[in-house]
Amino acid sequence: MKLNYRKFGLKRIDTYIMMKFLGTYFFSLALILSIAVVFDLTEKLDNFFENKAPIKAIVFDYYVNFIPFYMNMFSPLFTFISVIFFTSKMATNTEIIAILSSGVSFRRLMLPYFLSASVIAIISFGIGSFVIPPANEKMLIFEDKYIRKFKTDNARNVQMEVEKGVIMYIERYEITNNTGYRFSLEKFDGKKLVSRLTAETISWDSAYSWKITDYLQRDFNGMQESITKGTSKDTTIMVQPEEFFISSKEAGQMDLIQLRNYLIKQKNRGVGNIQAFEDEYYKRYSMPLAAFIMALMGVSLSSRKVRGGIGLHLGVGLALSSMYILFITMSTTLSVNGTMSAFAAVWLPNLVFLLIGMYLYKIAPK
Repeated sequence: MKLNYRKFGLKRIDTYIMMKFLGTYFFSLALILSIAVVFDLTEKLDNFFENKAPIKAIVFDYYVNFIPFYMNMFSPLFTFISVIFFTSKMATNTEIIAILSSGVSFRRLMLPYFLSASVIAIISFGIGSFVIPPANEKMLIFEDKYIRKFKTDNARNVQMEVEKGVIMYIERYEITNNTGYRFSLEKFDGKKLVSRLTAETISWDSAYSWKITDYLQRDFNGMQESITKGTSKDTTIMVQPEEFFISSKEAGQMDLIQLRNYLIKQKNRGVGNIQAFEDEYYKRYSMPLAAFIMALMGVSLSSRKVRGGIGLHLGVGLALSSMYILFITMSTTLSVNGTMSAFAAVWLPNLVFLLIGMYLYKIAPK
């Protein structure tokens, strides 16, 4: 059935395209998430039985939180596929030609696509920044308890700047008894060492209160040195034990504000191994913006009526989507390994595919 675009007018065209876009997007997401849940359940069913996971926990602590995580992960891919699918169908039915023939420019035709991409981007940003982090926390707690244990009870070689010019080191810290072994605390005035406190053990009391045992404190004043020894001493150190056990998995459990504050705090402390957290932080912005790039590429690629129709466009679209996902995976690996900065690793795939999208837009039939 052909639409009389002159009769309906421009606003009706916008509504028509947006309904097609968003309807196809949410339908395809619902379909793939249903398949993903079935496959995941099949894979983990033995773990659930072996560890006696309650059905309520499986449904509400795991799969209810599983869905938004994978929904956000697949969002750029299905934005692209959705645009290609319904736009190819419109091109095959000569609807794109009718729109352009009615005086609508190809540039103006992009407006409803970008409006739809804006809806997807806003949803993706909100879910990724504030919904998925607490959901991830519940899901990882469930996985640690009923699927595979990944949390550790001790931390080794903990070193950080707890305050400006104050460097703490603990060779081993055990969370079971909240005790650290072979502890040292060095204070600097610029590059000059002014004091060094060492102790055999350090135990956490509450908040920032710690107790050290068998300690030795050396204070330096020019060429002079004073030494203080003792069996035990209460002291205040601006750090808490849970900070020793934060792993890269926990980056996804922090909302946007917590993640930003954590990065600022760790950078001020001189902690270097935070690439995974930086990567997660920049992804909170780059993933929503990918919706616009995928929409641009999808429309430019599928608006031409070609022999092979939807099948050819979907094939090319899936190939480009696979390249995009592969590119993100490779750049993330380079970032975590320290080969590339997190900022460059996260934004480079978007930049490359934006250039591809601009090229496809340039050669698209106008």
